[in-house]
Amino acid sequence: MSLNVIKKVIDLGDGRTIEIETGKLAKQADGSVVIKMGDTMLLATVVSSKEAKEGIDFLPLSVDYQEKYAATGRIPGGFLRREARLSDYEVLISRLVDRALRPMFPGDYHADTQVMISLISADKDIMPDCLAGLAASAALACSDIPFNGPISEVRVAKVDGQLVINPTLTQLQRATLEFIVAGSEHDINMVEGESAEIQEAELVEAIKFAHTAIKIQCLVQKELTAELGKTEKRVYSHEHSNEDLKKAIYAATYDQVYAIAGAASGKDERGAKFKEVRDAYIATLGEIDDITKSLAKKYYHDVEYDAIRNLVLDEGKRLDGRTTTQIRPIWSEVGYLPAAHGSAVFTRGETQSLTSVTLGAKDDEQMIDGAFINGYQKFLLHYNFPGFSTGEVRPNRGAGRREIGHGNLAMRSLKRVLPAEDQNPYTIRIVSDILESNGSSSMATVCAGTLALMDAGIKITNPVSGIAMGLITNEMGTKYAILSDILGDEDHLGDMDFKVTGTKNGIVAVQMDLKINGLSYEVLTNALNQAKDGRLHILGEMAKTITAPREDYKEHAPRIVSMRIDKEFIGAIIGPGGKIIQEMQRESGATISIEEKDNQGIIQIFGDNKESIDKAVTRIRQIVAKPEVGEIYEGKVRSIMPFGAFVEIMPGKDGLLHISEIDHKRIETMDGIFEIGDEVRVKLLDVDKQGKLKLSRKALLPRPEAPAKN
Repeated sequence: MSLNVIKKVIDLGDGRTIEIETGKLAKQADGSVVIKMGDTMLLATVVSSKEAKEGIDFLPLSVDYQEKYAATGRIPGGFLRREARLSDYEVLISRLVDRALRPMFPGDYHADTQVMISLISADKDIMPDCLAGLAASAALACSDIPFNGPISEVRVAKVDGQLVINPTLTQLQRATLEFIVAGSEHDINMVEGESAEIQEAELVEAIKFAHTAIKIQCLVQKELTAELGKTEKRVYSHEHSNEDLKKAIYAATYDQVYAIAGAASGKDERGAKFKEVRDAYIATLGEIDDITKSLAKKYYHDVEYDAIRNLVLDEGKRLDGRTTTQIRPIWSEVGYLPAAHGSAVFTRGETQSLTSVTLGAKDDEQMIDGAFINGYQKFLLHYNFPGFSTGEVRPNRGAGRREIGHGNLAMRSLKRVLPAEDQNPYTIRIVSDILESNGSSSMATVCAGTLALMDAGIKITNPVSGIAMGLITNEMGTKYAILSDILGDEDHLGDMDFKVTGTKNGIVAVQMDLKINGLSYEVLTNALNQAKDGRLHILGEMAKTITAPREDYKEHAPRIVSMRIDKEFIGAIIGPGGKIIQEMQRESGATISIEEKDNQGIIQIFGDNKESIDKAVTRIRQIVAKPEVGEIYEGKVRSIMPFGAFVEIMPGKDGLLHISEIDHKRIETMDGIFEIGDEVRVKLLDVDKQGKLKLSRKALLPRPEAPAKN
């Protein structure tokens, strides 16, 4: 069997290459490629239905990234021992690819489309996430699916002061900024990442650097498309149209919608008025079929889209009456939950987060068991978005992709200001419950998380605030308005959702999604500078509630004591089969964890009260204490031999009390001298080369007077 295998190579300019191969695997998919960099290999496939389902007016696109455990020579954990549902890490990569691809499909293409990306081989130092977007786009480039690409994604990092494309995992540990950037040959459409309080100009520089690499990767994909003869894409017709109806709806409703948009009403009131206008117009149409009714709703949505955008561009006026730079009213409160270790309520406009902080022990760390990334994580942030926050009835089915993505952005932001590990022994879990939502609930989570951490007494280096920026442009791109602190409608109807978090010193995290082509770096810079002003304003409002972490933890918060011991004592503390450490935990009521690190034993003692911790500390100190010659000990008889008794002077440390050292008078036999368990006061006379202890009781007894001489 002959294969028509085509390979293309992308030169990263530093001796490293990325290889694209098609024609060998998964040939029944509409498009498939294997991307290879070092020993890391991704298989990407794309399949799209030939027809759209009836009544669908959007693109049903699903993107799934999954790591095969065999790629790293591992067998999955768990009962089933097979790959299960996607991990949070895999969901986050799937979202990165989805956000880069989705805006590039034609707006009228509504066929079910599925992109699947699998990690099939892994190089432990080459991260696969920065290759996933390239793999998905290359698979589309090999197909006849309509797509306004190609696009690509790269990671840009600053390592040792130098910008690097797709750095290794080792390099990334030294990076001061790292962003995944996606875009086409001409434009950037997605950015996500974190940084160490950088300035706006440094972020723009990094994005430009990334775009240079993206352009090269897009050109190689175009060559691949031409070589495969896939430049002609499939013909489709997924939308009904009625231009007369569209014109009639615009003529009848535009002025009404524009007036409602400019009335500065609340979300619910405004929505009800918009619906009233729509329903009133549809009622004038009389008896109409489902297609006409669906078109009427679609065209009316277009009226809302144009009216709201024109209101901003023509009058500089927004739906709630604010100017383009104005932040909604803010109020916040800390300590709202008396039983939590830290808590805060943060409300901005109609968006509200109730956030709690829980302090846990080392045993509370989250185990990460992925194919590529595995280990433990001691900082957790979970974001919940229930239906009632937007006045909807929606079943609770657990965290979806949106919740995971929003929570990850907040987690990236707050982890940058946590104290160093040696200054914070706790496992920290933050939970943000969104109680109201009308725009930027993830940024409310960042603000509420900062307040709750300070309320808990965690010594963060600086408070963090976040803001969501929007953009409205005209069709020609000659006029634009940058919006600070966008509403939900402004996110939906705008051209950009740009979330920026930072401290007073600089940016710590970014998430940007663009829905248009042609965003200039001048506009990007202006948006970042406007975001900075907004961030600083929000920080000022937060400071009215709390300005710095509390001096101490809450009274009911658990306490942790850390100890370092010599490596040789680890076994003695654990005991055979864990007997000693389990006994200490049972008797003290504290939780004790121990690990070997830097050739030492690191112990953490976690307890709800000082007494339990003190008991555990005392016992551990007894175990690790080294007997000193000349010291006096209160010992306990452990065993009796014909030649003496073995006395425990410290936990796990026995010494020989020889029969000759029991008393000044001569003792012929051990019978009746001691019982096992008797307490006896002894002095340590010597420790021999084998570490054996020589004890004496008679050294502590007064010497008998010598008999008087006649």
